[in-house]
Order: sequence, then C-alpha cells, then structure tokens
Amino acid sequence: MTAGRSVRQILATTDVHSALGTDGPFLSHLHQARVDSLLVDCGDFFEGTGYYRLGQGALERDVLLGLYDAIAPGNHGWPHYFESALHQRTVCANAIDGTTGNPLFRGLRIVEIAGRRTAVTGVIGLQAFGSIPVGQRPGQRAVDPVKALRKLMLAHQHEVDSWVLLSHSGFEEDLGLAEACPFLDVIFAGHCHSDRTGPTCVSSTLILKGRELGVGYAVATRSPDGWVGRTTLFPDSAETTADGLPPELASVRDRIAAFDAQLAEPLGRIAEPYRNERLDRRALIQDLADRLRSGLGRDAVVLNETALRATVLGEVLTTGDLLTIEPFANALVEARIAPAHRHDTEALLAHLTERVGPLVTSPDPLPAGLTSVLTTDYLADSYLGGRPHPAGLSLGSAIRSTLTNGDDQ
Repeated sequence: MTAGRSVRQILATTDVHSALGTDGPFLSHLHQARVDSLLVDCGDFFEGTGYYRLGQGALERDVLLGLYDAIAPGNHGWPHYFESALHQRTVCANAIDGTTGNPLFRGLRIVEIAGRRTAVTGVIGLQAFGSIPVGQRPGQRAVDPVKALRKLMLAHQHEVDSWVLLSHSGFEEDLGLAEACPFLDVIFAGHCHSDRTGPTCVSSTLILKGRELGVGYAVATRSPDGWVGRTTLFPDSAETTADGLPPELASVRDRIAAFDAQLAEPLGRIAEPYRNERLDRRALIQDLADRLRSGLGRDAVVLNETALRATVLGEVLTTGDLLTIEPFANALVEARIAPAHRHDTEALLAHLTERVGPLVTSPDPLPAGLTSVLTTDYLADSYLGGRPHPAGLSLGSAIRSTLTNGDDQ
C-alpha cells in the first residue's frame, strides 16, 4: 500500500460528494502529498454533483484507486465499496452480513508511519448505515461501533503501536467513541456536515475532520511526543501544477472537462426570488411542496430538506445547477401511511425527522386522517414501509419547473 514511500503522516478527506471540478486543486494536491503521506477518506466520496450523475461513479472510483491508500465506506455510494478493487481498499469494523455475521469489509490495515506500526480501521455510524436506501443493503447490518472496535483491538493489540480510526459517524458521535475506546490515538471524523473540524482531544485521543466537498483536509502527524493534528484548506489552484497527476489519472481531467460541457447546458431563465442568490433550500422545498400539492391535487406532501443541496444561482439554470441541487435522482411517489400514524401526524413527522433531518410539509400542519402522502421514493422505501405508487414525476423535473416557472429558454 505504501511501497516506495516513507510515510510520516496521514492526510484525510471526507464527504467529497463528487466535487471533482477541473478548476480546483484537489486532485493535483493529493497526488503531490502522496510522497510522504498516507491518503485516506472517511466516506461519502460518491454522489452530490452532476459528475456522479453523468459518470455513475467511474470518475470517483478512478480517483480513489489512483490516489488513496485506505477508505471507509459512507452511506452515499454504498454499493461502490463492494466493487472488487475498491473493496480491497475499504476498511470497516462494524458492517456485517446479517445472516452469517461475517464482516463485509476488511477490519484494518497495518502500515508503518514514522517508524511505528499503525492500525488503520473504519466504522460507519448506525444512523449513517440506516440512511442507506434499503434496496442497497439487503441482508446487511451495522453493529455497535464501540463493541466492534474493542473486539478488533483485543485481536490485534500486540501487533501495532498506534490506532487510527476513519469514522463515518459524525463529530459528536466520535467524541463518544473516543471516550469508550481510549486506545484510539486518532479519529478522522466524517458524515456530520458541520463546521466543527477540531483538532479536539478527548484524553489522549485526537479527533479532527477535513472540510467537506473537496474544500479541505485533515492531517495527523506522529511526533516524538505523540500525534499532532491540523485541518487546512486545499491551496488555491494557482499554487498547484495543472498537470500534477499520475499517468493512471491522465484521462480523469479530460473526462471531467467533457462532463463540464454537458453540465453547462442551459435549462431556462431562473425566476425571482431565486435569481442571482445563494439557494435557500428550505424556501425552495417549501415552494416545491406547495406547488406539488396544488398542481397534482394531493392531500399532503412531505419532503426532507436533505434531499436538496444549496448552490449559488445566476441568471440561467444549467444542467449542472440542477444536478447539484438534486443530486440523488429521487422520484416522486404516493406512499401509504401506516394505520398507527394516520391520526397522529406529529408522531409520523417525529419518526421521519429523527432519521432524515428537517422536513417540509404541505399543508403545515398536516391534517389528521391522512392515508397517503406525496413524497420521494427514498423516504417511502426506507421509512414508510415501501410499496409506493409512482407519481410519474421526478423530484429534479419538479425543481426545474419551480426554479424557472416552466421557462425552457
């Protein structure tokens, strides 16, 4: 994994979400850093931009295989981590086959960093695992990360000098992991999408997180006195070489440029008040829910705010804008409500909010006695019992119509 390199530190990214634009220094800087750094990722490298929607993960896979030494799986792009070559790079201690109990991934990798044998392992948080679409994880389970890590430590404690965890759990969850597993020297955090990056110490455990979306990274270096960490942004593109990529990634920049041309295609003039503004995704999704309820004649609409991503909009909506705002290819469906929730819509919304975050409904509040709601296939399949009826409309097309008032330019 580190043949021909003298590794003195670990460089970690997280939640890149397919942010692979050619105008950034992300790829070149990582390639330059490989000289003396072990490169790792804490999950969710896939899904989030038009590059993923157009390339179906091929670009991301090539980048991970060309640059990274070890990766933890994320809830986004979960099936990709089972592809043969990527599976060999993936470490995760707590994802198992639900029938046999066998681990789904390798538990750890042992590498030499600054002369010390270092175990690099990973976990996926229970909430993160639960947010994977159910159809992507049949017969699979995630077990308590603490128990899995303690079991791993007992099996390998005499083989290593240091323990490093790639966690796709969230920064707050990782604080608890550090308390419960004091043998961990470094935790690289992921999944939380918060401004909290550390470094933070819990006893002797260092916790830190790089900025998401390819904006920044975290570094942990082994010093004579222990591990020290920092977080930083990728340098300005002017400070990196434009051709600083390994031969095996020579085609990546060309393919990204080809996708850029498709993503620049105009879809219509953006309507007020969305024009020349940073998108307020809650305002958009409320506008969308109200329009869907009245336009399709539905009793109620329930959408999760996290189905959308914010971006800065200009005068004209492009394909890239639309795929950035709605990167997950959700379909709209009519989902039946379980009898227990039909007369207790507050309990229904609490059930959903706990699992997917903030919700928007139309009307607000929801009326009692609802038997069905218009929602996304993700919410219906994962949290409303499945077997929904297609509405014949994608979430993306509804967003496009809302943002442009139907103007196809």
